[in-house]
Amino acid sequence: MKRISQLLAAVVFIMTFAGCKCEVPECVVPECPATTCSEAATPEPQASPKAEAPKPAVAAVPAGERDMEGMKEVFDFIKAQKTYYLATVENDQPRVRPFGTIEIFEGNLYIQTGRKKNVSHQIEANSRIELCTFDGERWLRLAATATADDRAEAQSHMLDAYPELKKMYAVGDGNTVVYKLTDVTATFNAFGGEPRVIRF
Repeated sequence: MKRISQLLAAVVFIMTFAGCKCEVPECVVPECPATTCSEAATPEPQASPKAEAPKPAVAAVPAGERDMEGMKEVFDFIKAQKTYYLATVENDQPRVRPFGTIEIFEGNLYIQTGRKKNVSHQIEANSRIELCTFDGERWLRLAATATADDRAEAQSHMLDAYPELKKMYAVGDGNTVVYKLTDVTATFNAFGGEPRVIRF
């Protein structure tokens, strides 16, 4: 017994002078009998859990679920207003400007601009766009992915629909660019009414 008592005393002595954080809640050895701890090892920092990636703002629309009649309604609404407002992102700064071109080509909505413009650079960096327009009673918000279509046929279709643009743009001039809008979610709203969503 005397031998055991001596061993226990030695353990207490070593732990007391080796030190541990007994007086703080995060003590790594809470059973430590020491009353003052100045040289205790601190616990390893916990790795913070990885943040989940944000969900895409523009969800893919399966081909079989595209509302083509709805797309025509959206097109007619935008076309009738003549002007809509197109929003892009530049780094973390939203950018918005008036736009006027909108066409249907090969079953998709298309818009047009110049490659030298900031709006084109912003779309190339982040293809998620939104547009909005208002007829005095209803407004439309449309979110989509914009992808450049460099084919001459696509450019020609747009310029034929807006012949006034031919003063500034030409097919294959290196500046004209048309964007196909895909995975579109268009939402009609009216004051006091329920939103109506069309996806195509």
